[in-house]
This record gives sequence, structure tokens and C-alpha cells, in this order.
Amino acid sequence: MKAKYINPFTDFGFKKIFGEEASKPLLIDFLNALLPQKNKIALLSFKNSEQLGQCDADRKTIYDIYCETEQGEKIIVELQKAKQNYFKEKTIYYSTFPIREQAEKGVWNYNLKAVYCVGILDFTFDDYENEPDKSEVVHTIKLKNQNGNIFYDKLTYIYLEMPNLGKLRQPSTHD
Repeated sequence: MKAKYINPFTDFGFKKIFGEEASKPLLIDFLNALLPQKNKIALLSFKNSEQLGQCDADRKTIYDIYCETEQGEKIIVELQKAKQNYFKEKTIYYSTFPIREQAEKGVWNYNLKAVYCVGILDFTFDDYENEPDKSEVVHTIKLKNQNGNIFYDKLTYIYLEMPNLGKLRQPSTHD
């Protein structure tokens, strides 16, 4: 009897594990492990993963997973198998769609709901080479001012560098 496994680093496998109604509890647990304590998710709904530009000439975007919390916060989850030179720019571009879709016609106060972009990477970013710990798995990025204080806390990018999982310190038998 052969065992069958799903490779989470394929579009099919990733969406099968995290992107179906039956797997919502798994997706919620996964996201709650990444999000700040105050943003814990109890319920979420899947949203249309295809985003159209404002006009026909604009680029269309298709997310791997796009969901919304019961508080209206938007979460994009992207799996990136192959290294892409401009992946950070891609996620910044992707984050503009859930920001823009919150706009209301007429008089509006611009109070936005939080947007989270989660990138699960099967590669590492080159620009962390100068950091003391090059083997971090999770990188959480927010907009900060020149003093390092958070300027805007409703836009968060979370990148998981999966190759660094193997670089985590393994306890020795002498510990």
C-alpha cells in the first residue's frame, strides 16, 4: 500500500491544505500563529481571489488565498516556490487591491480595516545577509517612521522563509 502525500509547495497542494472550506480551521490556526495576539481570528470567509484593475488596461491579479476576518480585516496568502526578484514589490502591489476595495462611494471617512499579506517562500531574501540572525524564518514588516516607531499598524507584511526552518538550532544531546 502506497501512502499519498500532498506537497504544500504546489498550487494544488497549498490550496488543498489551506484554501478549502473544510480546511478553514487549519488556515485559522496557521494565521493566528503569525498574527499579533490582538488580531486573533475566530471566523473568516474566503473572498474572490481574482482582482481586476480599475480599467481594462490594468493588470489582473490572482491571489493564492484571499480571506476576510469577521472584523473585516483582509488577508492575502501567497505561496512562492521559485525565487522572484521583485517578490516584495509584488506583495506591496497585491496589498493595494484590498485597500482600494474598502473605498466607499460618496462621503467616506477613510477608516480602513487592516490588511495582512503573508508570503510563504521556498527561498530566502538576499537583503537579510547583513542581519545578525540570517536564519530567521518569520519576518514581520510594518510601516515605521524614521525613529523606528510604527507609523501605521493596519498594513502588515509577513514573510516566511521556509529554507530557514532547517537552519534553526537543533538541541544537542548535551543540552
